[in-house]
Parts: sequence; C-alpha cells; structure tokens
Amino acid sequence: MNDRATSHGDRPVAAGDRPVAMISGATGGLGRVLAADLAADGWGLALLGSSEERLDELIAQLELPGERGLAATADLRDAAAAGRAVEAAYERFGHVDGLAHLVGGWTGGTNVVDTADEPFVEMLDQHLWTSLNVTRALVPRMVAAGRGRIVAVTTPIAGAPEAGMGAYAVGKAAEETLFATLAQELVGTGVTVNVVRVRAIDTRQRRDDDPDKDTDKTTPEEICAAIRYLFSDAARVVNGQRIGLHSGI
Repeated sequence: MNDRATSHGDRPVAAGDRPVAMISGATGGLGRVLAADLAADGWGLALLGSSEERLDELIAQLELPGERGLAATADLRDAAAAGRAVEAAYERFGHVDGLAHLVGGWTGGTNVVDTADEPFVEMLDQHLWTSLNVTRALVPRMVAAGRGRIVAVTTPIAGAPEAGMGAYAVGKAAEETLFATLAQELVGTGVTVNVVRVRAIDTRQRRDDDPDKDTDKTTPEEICAAIRYLFSDAARVVNGQRIGLHSGI
C-alpha cells in the first residue's frame, strides 16, 4: 500500500493509521463478502472464526499482507477465548474501529412445548453469549479510544416471532436486547451500537434471477453496504437502531 493519505467511509486515514475491522463469523457467506469488500478498500482485518483451516483459506484468498490481516480461531461462547482474540487484534493493529458481529446459527421446526432444552441453550450460546463475550472484551478499549462502531446482523423474527421458531427467536431477541442496552450505556462515548435485520441472506445470488420466489432475501452486498455506512463517520449519530433490510410484509 502506498504512503498517500486515503479516505475510508468519510473518515480521513493517514498512512500507517488505516481503519481496522473485526469480523466475527468471518468465514460464513456474509463474512467473506464483507472481508473482501473492506480489504479492497485498504482496511486492516481481524477475522474471527471457529475453523483455523477456513480462516487461513480466507486470508489466502484476500491476499492480505501480515500487517493488514489477522486470523484468530476462537470459540466466542467462551469469554476467555473472546478476550484472547480481541487482545491479539490489539497487539497486531493497536486499535479496532468497527466490529461486525456475524455469528449465526438457526434451529427450529417444533412448537415451544415440544422443544427440548438443548435448542434454547444452543441459540442463547450462539447469539447472546458470543455477543456478550466479544463486546465485554472490546468495548472498554473502544471507549478509551473515544470511537468505535458495533454492528450485528439479526432478524425481524427477534421482534415478531413465528410459530416453530421459539428457540431461535429467544436467542435473537436476547442478542438484540443486549445490543440495545449497550447502545444506551455508550451514549456520548463516541461508540455506537446498531443492528441490521435481514430475513434471509441470498448468498447464492438467485433472488434477482427469479423475482417471483424468495423475494424477501437480502444479498450480502446490500448488507455490506449498510454495515459500511454504519461504520462511517456519516453515521456517527446513528445509535441503538434496528435497521430493517427486508420488506415489511
């Protein structure tokens, strides 16, 4: 990368002070697209995932030099592991400007009274505890720096549950409640917290080819555009919002 100053998301960034994004769930379909988008714009990336092999593959695909890329294998359901991943990012880059929390997972198909304990535990682990553990480790550092952006991808089901999706709805509602509370606690710190709601992600890019089916899917590129906006200084007053990238139907 050359030594001239560049601009990223409306924030001037001097050479040697490039913005850094942490992406949890980086090796999923959305995470890969966001990582490629940010890498192309010169961001440093701390990529978090549960598979070392898939993370290494992503780093290789992005062709990121060592000073711009970090792959951290971490089970974010574990607080200590989340803390080590955040510590590794700060050791490498010195700062993290934005967190895109993309850890997913879904289970469903049974009524609440017929659902065993395990799906509820699994969904709370994946959606609540991963969120809590990574933000506990990251937010104090962002507050100390006076700037930070946190964006999570959630679902309208968190606010409007559907039959047969009790465990998933509970997990996502808990995640959204956590982030909404955190947003209020961070008012005035320079750190913002928002969620982007999507009903389904069109990772196979089939929506536009077949407009009469699955019309309420959102493409990874559309989600990335929203995350990029929320990461930017143009969105510095946007905090505590649930932004829907889906139809209202």
